[in-house]
Amino acid sequence: MLANFLEKSKPINFIVYLGLFFCYFFGKITFTLFSGDITLYQAFESILFVFLFLSVFFFFNFIVTKNKLTLDHSYAFYVFTLAITLFFSALFDFKSITLVIIYLLFLRKAYSLRSSKNMIQKIFDGGLWLGVMFLLEPFSILFSIVLCIAILAYQKITINTIISPVIGFVTPLIIYFTYLLWNNSPEKFNDLFDFISAHKLFIYRENYTLWIFGVFLFLTLLSILLKSPKALSINDYFKKSWIVLIINSLIAVVFALFISEKNGSEIIFFLIPGCIIIANGFEVVKKRILKNILFGLLLLGTIVTLYFL
Repeated sequence: MLANFLEKSKPINFIVYLGLFFCYFFGKITFTLFSGDITLYQAFESILFVFLFLSVFFFFNFIVTKNKLTLDHSYAFYVFTLAITLFFSALFDFKSITLVIIYLLFLRKAYSLRSSKNMIQKIFDGGLWLGVMFLLEPFSILFSIVLCIAILAYQKITINTIISPVIGFVTPLIIYFTYLLWNNSPEKFNDLFDFISAHKLFIYRENYTLWIFGVFLFLTLLSILLKSPKALSINDYFKKSWIVLIINSLIAVVFALFISEKNGSEIIFFLIPGCIIIANGFEVVKKRILKNILFGLLLLGTIVTLYFL
């Protein structure tokens, strides 16, 4: 029954997923607000986060549907909604959720390169969003590999496709450096490139985060093994997108391990391409009863993790 519902990509499906998420969202917010004194700032903050989370869902769905990264179903949105719910507390932070939104805007440009329409502008915008991400989190420079792979996969290499992302990337850096120079603090600009002192490679200490990361990583790897033979056997746009998705996931895992300040939200950088890959893995499963079991286990696992772990 659940599989039948997920195989549709009608607006009602997405409304149901968003409704379930925001029921949890408002439940958490109400509990937090009424456990203390309610201030006008807290009320405004909660309303703002509603729009920020809506933006995350909107851009994720746009990337998947516009670039045809899955078939006509809502598997990816379903898995992504569960993932966002699991990391709700980590994302309830302005810097974290802003970084995720900018990352989605960056991926939107990278995957849209499958179309040659406004190609140079898309590449420039991709570099621009990457530059903004770099200012917020220097280790996000790793995602420049994703943009390069997308350009190589979808477009021909020319002087324009080489220069455009570089110009886009340095534009926000120049603006930021000018601002620091104006305020007599240019030394802060050098801190962005101090990767050695900021480097702290370690695995997550919290069992909660480690288990979620491990489960989604396992499902992603399993889906790659199941889907790749078919995806790579046909020379079309999806084959190129599949390669970019795999590289994107790999870079996101490295990013999640290398990032200096870990709070769990950085795993979303992996889960965005990971959920799309997992959705493609579900497509390979032909038996409906098996799909129902797998989707049910994901939902049950999410509920157990949220309320019992």
